[in-house]
Amino acid sequence: MALSTDNLKGVVLALVSSGFIGGSFIIKKKGLRKAAAASGIRAGVGGYSYLLEPLWWIGMITMIVGEIANFAAYAFAPAILVTPLGALSIIVSAVMAHFILKEKLHALAILGCVMCIAGSVVIVVHAPQEREITSVREIWIMATQPSFLLYVASVIVLVFVLIFRFAPIYGQSNVLIYTGICSLMGSLSVMSVKALGTSLKITFEGTNQLIYPETWFFMLVVATCVITQMNYLNMALDTFNTAIVSPIYYVMFTTLTILASVIMFKDWDGQSIGSITSEICGFIVVLSGTILLHITKDYDKSPSRGIYATLSSSLNARLCGNGDLNHEENEMDSNEETIGLRKQEYC
Repeated sequence: MALSTDNLKGVVLALVSSGFIGGSFIIKKKGLRKAAAASGIRAGVGGYSYLLEPLWWIGMITMIVGEIANFAAYAFAPAILVTPLGALSIIVSAVMAHFILKEKLHALAILGCVMCIAGSVVIVVHAPQEREITSVREIWIMATQPSFLLYVASVIVLVFVLIFRFAPIYGQSNVLIYTGICSLMGSLSVMSVKALGTSLKITFEGTNQLIYPETWFFMLVVATCVITQMNYLNMALDTFNTAIVSPIYYVMFTTLTILASVIMFKDWDGQSIGSITSEICGFIVVLSGTILLHITKDYDKSPSRGIYATLSSSLNARLCGNGDLNHEENEMDSNEETIGLRKQEYC
């Protein structure tokens, strides 16, 4: 299937975004560590000293540039196409770490990169065309349909349960709590970003959408979701190893975003079973490559052990281990931060 002009613009913007975002998390991670060393209070336990750290703000500015490009990408292409391309930022980080930081890129990690690229190509080739939208009120109708309202209600309930019930007890020991909050809020922020981006696109084309209250409502939702994501993502990065936060966040965020997009924008309506199947397969390949790329970062640490034992112990330790233990591991392995974390934090 040939790419439409809008889809092509969306793909190019998504690729540019991946380049900037891939490096921003490395800078932010260093800023978090430097701020924690200076103040003695980590973001993972409620510290906000990183806001006074220039290095953290440099990373934030880098991320903003990437997110602006990502924001624009959603205005031109469907979320089911743009979101999975976030995996390419991880490849950029891994390759740069190999050549610049002299971190060895293992054969399995290279395989992970190839899988991400191959899966992304499949998704791009079979992605649905962007739906023609002429007014923000059309998007509002989509956002208020019963099926999507049910999804939004479910997300809000789950986020409140995670924040007030599970985060105080398990937040420092289970990486799924903080990343779950980020991912759930991220799926709503992407839908709002796409709605807002499309509204601004229509406005720039000559039909003012800023006169409609729906446009400002979507802007409010974006701000709320971004603040929540930024807060809990910082907690996750500061508490757990980046090499495990990144793939889990990417998998959860991308899956939930595609689900939300399919419900709200009906991305798969009018597509053949073959195209939908190809997109799902491409998505699974990208997810598998992302996980493989991150987990094989630990292969050097236990050269005398089999790879299955290495992967198993690494995953178990970080998923359910003590938060302080993971933080100490972060400090011992200063190069782990070079793996980028994607998408969907709009800040």
